[in-house]
Amino acid sequence: MADELEDLFGAFDGENDNASSHEQEPDLKKLRVAQEHANENTDTEKQKSSSNFASIMAQPIVSHLSSTSNIAKPAASGAAKVTETEGETKREIATGTSHDKSVRSYSAYPKNLPPGHELPKVEPPKEPAKTYSFELDPFQAQAVGYIDKEESVLVAAHTSAGKTAVAEYAVAKSLKQGQRVVYTSPIKALSNQKFRDLQEEFSDVGLMTGDITINPTATALVMTTEILRSMLYRGSELMREVAWVIYDEVHYMRDSERGVVWEESIILLPHRVRFVFLSATIPNASQFAEWIAAIHHQPCHVVYTNYRPTPLQHYIFPSGGEGLHLVVDDKGAFRQANFQKAMASLQSGSVNVAAAEAMLNSGNGKKNNKRNGGKKGSGTFHDLKRIVKLVMERNLNPVIVFSFSKKDCEKFALALKEEEYNDDVEKDLISRVYHNAIDSLSEDDQKLPQVQALLPLLKKGIGIHHGGLLPILKEIVEILFSEGLIKILFATETFAIGINMPAKTVVFTNTRKWDGKDMRWLTSGEYIQMSGRAGRRGKDDRGIVIQMLDEKMEPAVCKSILYGDPDPLNSSYRISYNMLLNLMRVEDVDPEYLLRASFHQFQREQDAPALLSQAEELEQEAENITVGDNDDENRLASEYFNMEHQLFLTRQSITKTIQNPDYIWKFLNTPGRMLDVSIDGDFYGWGVLVSSSSKRIPGTPHQQYALDVLLGCMDRQFDTDISKRKGADEDAENVSLLWRGNPVTCRPVTAADKEDLVKKKLISMRVFTVGLQQLQRLSAIRIHVPQNVQLPEARNKVAKAVEEVMKRFPEGIPLLDAVEDLGIKDDAFQAHLKRAETLSALMSKHALATDFDEAKRTVLIRTYEKKLDIQRQAKAYRDEARGFQTMAMKDDLKRMKRVLKKLGHVDASGVIQTKGRAACEINTANELVVVEMIFAGVFNDLSPEQCVSLLSCLTFSEPSKDEGDPAQGLKSFLSNPFYKLQEIARTVVRVEASCGIEVDEDEFVDQFNPGM
Repeated sequence: MADELEDLFGAFDGENDNASSHEQEPDLKKLRVAQEHANENTDTEKQKSSSNFASIMAQPIVSHLSSTSNIAKPAASGAAKVTETEGETKREIATGTSHDKSVRSYSAYPKNLPPGHELPKVEPPKEPAKTYSFELDPFQAQAVGYIDKEESVLVAAHTSAGKTAVAEYAVAKSLKQGQRVVYTSPIKALSNQKFRDLQEEFSDVGLMTGDITINPTATALVMTTEILRSMLYRGSELMREVAWVIYDEVHYMRDSERGVVWEESIILLPHRVRFVFLSATIPNASQFAEWIAAIHHQPCHVVYTNYRPTPLQHYIFPSGGEGLHLVVDDKGAFRQANFQKAMASLQSGSVNVAAAEAMLNSGNGKKNNKRNGGKKGSGTFHDLKRIVKLVMERNLNPVIVFSFSKKDCEKFALALKEEEYNDDVEKDLISRVYHNAIDSLSEDDQKLPQVQALLPLLKKGIGIHHGGLLPILKEIVEILFSEGLIKILFATETFAIGINMPAKTVVFTNTRKWDGKDMRWLTSGEYIQMSGRAGRRGKDDRGIVIQMLDEKMEPAVCKSILYGDPDPLNSSYRISYNMLLNLMRVEDVDPEYLLRASFHQFQREQDAPALLSQAEELEQEAENITVGDNDDENRLASEYFNMEHQLFLTRQSITKTIQNPDYIWKFLNTPGRMLDVSIDGDFYGWGVLVSSSSKRIPGTPHQQYALDVLLGCMDRQFDTDISKRKGADEDAENVSLLWRGNPVTCRPVTAADKEDLVKKKLISMRVFTVGLQQLQRLSAIRIHVPQNVQLPEARNKVAKAVEEVMKRFPEGIPLLDAVEDLGIKDDAFQAHLKRAETLSALMSKHALATDFDEAKRTVLIRTYEKKLDIQRQAKAYRDEARGFQTMAMKDDLKRMKRVLKKLGHVDASGVIQTKGRAACEINTANELVVVEMIFAGVFNDLSPEQCVSLLSCLTFSEPSKDEGDPAQGLKSFLSNPFYKLQEIARTVVRVEASCGIEVDEDEFVDQFNPGM
């Protein structure tokens, strides 16, 4: 072992870092010299400074202040509770099973039911409004029973389970009784499809979307939810005739941008209206039903099933691999061995690029390859062609290929332009449908590149569907796909929202997506929504889902996607000026009523009693904890703990200064440096630098830094009792194959469990990508790092080398001195060092340090800390409960009303003025800025082309790529109107700031981008 370790040791240094550790001869003598150097006790100022700094940073802290993970925080409102079940084999696959038709139901009743009221029993209707050619599934029959009794119902089931049959019954019942019914959907494409489907069965059907209005006086109206809300705002007479409203895909209410539309329309509907809510599986369906019962004073029932008529098989296709790996069979069982084989066959190197690039580009807002999950080179296209070839050869079409980028959809489709999937008869039929549809367009529109480029692909059996297509083109694609004339459809995830167009196979080009802030894995809810398009009821005996992976996935991540709880239905309610003005112009409608009645407020109030109960339990627990044998020991523990806490805060300030790249980056240019790393409050301890990189942040003079560091860790999945988990032994055996680490799936190894984990061989060295802010200390030691750390043998050698260094320096690993090596001369830093030195001296002289042995002192301090943490947690719960019991956003509402008065949208009495009425009609851009531009006459002298260009700045959401003036490069006839827009935007944001609204002026102005 000694020879092996000698090959790994590199260098010890304290002054320069110019030589590469790979080029230096291994010399163990240097380590001994370094140890002697660190232990020398001379009177020189240099040695004194170094000694003080090292002792301050090495001062042991007994309490757990260094880790924030031990302090529990109040749970977010409506957060899903994740619990471990005994034996993962009992967990249901999140995408549903075909062998279990069981139904879970729940009924919510209003509190004002009259005394002696008997709750109705669900029975099959004696005279059904609609009969079906097939036998209803149990969940369908139960839901139809509630509708027949004219009571609201929420149906939560998987895609293609048959929720539409329930909605059709509500339509039939309304038409039979001569009552008006409204069918709402989140997107226009779904509204168009539902209109076509309902029109085939019921003739009296109309359509109202932002693009098309057909038969608006019909008894059954299909419309988008925005249209419904707009009609409610205006007090439309039509709404007084509505008896039933069907909300398709109601789980869309959690959408951060548009979810408020669902919430407001539900609140504003009359109490006599009955509801049918169609939703994907949601864990808090009963809470939603209770909200409906509370605000509309009517019963609401939940019918919930995990049944899926067509079972799914889930496969993984590793990038560059030899084929598909079945990871979940049609019974819902996870194939652990197949998953490990898939991960092992992934080509090495792709993860390193993806993780480092994501780290360097996180937060810069650029929409580039990083948003789409790393580099998509020829390898991805080659793999996709192989999958498509397999699908077509085995007759597994039609197939939907989901991608999270519109550009990728088009690129992938064009990559197959040489293929032919349709015969001449199908091509002729496609041409006729296409030309009949686009004949309604003007000649100029028919010449658009988009219109002309799509037909050749469609004739080959290849389709594209995303938000950037013209509405008529999307409708053509939907019709052709539903008729089986498109064999391969490339689509973004919006295609999965409600449109009843299943395929036999679904392919994910990536299982990571950019969410506006970070690249992250898909949530279980997102995966359920999209994978649910696989498997056509009555046509396929099974559906196929294929995940293309170009980076290794932890087993825990894969299982959380496949077996995790669906995303909860949490409110995304927020106040907008458009909403406020629309409500202010309707008589007898108080904007505060919407806040009080919102699902957001309901969730807060429901959480409050549980929080208070938790606070009381914690307070009792803290009361039962005794610190020491008497009051003196309690006092000593308190004093010592407070000093320790101050030392910890002071050391944090010292560390923050040390993390400045001006001081430390020169020591991180070569691999091998030993680094002390902390991530999100978890201390991983000493690791070894593998590589480093930096990149300038666009628009700023600053650099962003990324380090790949080998750290010892343990997979969090082994924190559960592995003896009760199927495949756990196999997981443990293959743990060394996973060389990438992250704080979500890996935790530090603590001193308490290290010995046990070593015996079980559960500790592994993995490469974490961290920033400079995660570095706590820099060692003066460098060790040799093998070229390929992806190999388990190489990482094991580094782990042994780290252990050997720890043994040879039992008093602490030599550090780079902050003053002499890093060159920090800052006065504030010196003051922090002085303060830390004083605190260390006081602690060493304290009675708890002099009169008690280490074991007793540790027990006293940690007992005191535990009691203090519990008391703080109890206080946090009480504070949050108190906040939940007050009306949310009330202060924001008052401030926004002041803004409207200052800008002249309403008068001093709150009566809406001309400006306000204009702002009521604007809901696709910032209404305040647009109205100010209109009333300032900005558009008066502009040509149509200039107007369109200026309006594009209000709707284009991509961040500016220009580092300086965003209008740089624009011609004067375009830049001058843009500068007027910026000037007006500054006026508006300053008014908001003067009224107490927290808003960043530059950020507000920068959102208007001429980049389109």
